[in-house]
Amino acid sequence: MYAIEALNISKRFRDQTVLDDVSLQVEKGKIYGLVGDNGSGKSVLLKCLCGILPCDKGEIRIAGKTMKPGKGKPPILGIVIEHPGFLDSMSGWHNLKYLAGIRGIISDEQIRKALQCVGLIGNEKKKVKKYSLGMRQRLAIAQAIMENPDIYIMDEPFNGLDKHAVEDMRTLFSSMREKGKTFLLVSHYAADIENLCDEVFEINDGMIKKGE
Repeated sequence: MYAIEALNISKRFRDQTVLDDVSLQVEKGKIYGLVGDNGSGKSVLLKCLCGILPCDKGEIRIAGKTMKPGKGKPPILGIVIEHPGFLDSMSGWHNLKYLAGIRGIISDEQIRKALQCVGLIGNEKKKVKKYSLGMRQRLAIAQAIMENPDIYIMDEPFNGLDKHAVEDMRTLFSSMREKGKTFLLVSHYAADIENLCDEVFEINDGMIKKGE
């Protein structure tokens, strides 16, 4: 059973085909990269995999279970997609506390540990409106990992991070892989793909292939 599986999925917006009969398989316990030019369909594919967008045809399975758009993401899945929608008037801690309360199963200790993993301890009480872009991105990653899911789908997780922070996140993801976690991530930075990922998919004109 694959961690993530897309079976012949297609997606159109009006007269434009964004994904054209795309299939991919992501094995458990590995980090996969997804590369492609702007407009190639990377972000649309990730949104379909997360259930945010419905596919026009095909099937998506997460840990063997078929995704149904509109039913919410499964607990097994952690995501970082686009710009994180945090409440600027609240602190980083209280944003995560609020989100944790929706499911009611995440403890304060899990929140604290997630903030520690991304290097936000010391800034957790600061209002998010005072966060830099990099700090917001760290908070988004903390949100994704605080429930300790098995599978992560991330669109540009290193966006806004400085060189030191990128290295910290690479180390974090690598350590999580060693514990059996699975990642599929998009990045425009070649080094993220070369140094971090076990395998790479390349998407071009809505079609996908294994990278070299």
